[in-house]
Amino acid sequence: MSGDLRICFVGDSFVQGIGDPEYRGWVGRVLGKTGTDITAFNLGIRRNTSDDVRRRCWAEVEPRFLPEADNRLVLSFGSNDAVEENGAVRVAHPRTLDNLSALLAEARHRAIRPLVVGPPPVVDAGAEHLRRTTELATAMSALTRSLDVGFIDITTLLADDPVWAEEVRAGDGAHPGSGGYRRLADLILGGGWREWIARP
Repeated sequence: MSGDLRICFVGDSFVQGIGDPEYRGWVGRVLGKTGTDITAFNLGIRRNTSDDVRRRCWAEVEPRFLPEADNRLVLSFGSNDAVEENGAVRVAHPRTLDNLSALLAEARHRAIRPLVVGPPPVVDAGAEHLRRTTELATAMSALTRSLDVGFIDITTLLADDPVWAEEVRAGDGAHPGSGGYRRLADLILGGGWREWIARP
């Protein structure tokens, strides 16, 4: 295995770390506790759906990887897909799953090892959004399992987390502060991240 470990994190505002006064989000915190020399690229964009991620992923990832490196891809999206606008969700569940499946298939074709982090809940979006997001996370988990791809399910755990909820309500209604991102990072670290990193 190459000693050059490169990871692209592609997703939405939670990947980007919006709301964190320390500007680390969960990505910076996870990397800080990984204890491995990693070249990392945060490619999160606010309001991105799975449609957006699928459209831009390879154009942004390809220049950051090297053929001889150990190239990895972390995908995290879905919260924006499940948001209702003008009487309809932004991206219906079947298309989200199709986007995820296509991204994972292309990663396999390119010999890039992927990991999927489930969609965080959006507190201000209400109970129906949480229901949709939870259903989506369950379907994403089943899809990744069928493809032998790691999936870290954080949706319901964060929905029940008082620190996450308190910081989101004190902020913009969607994004936490440093404490909430720390909780999310801990869930990822304990949910299979270290095993994924260790496996060639």
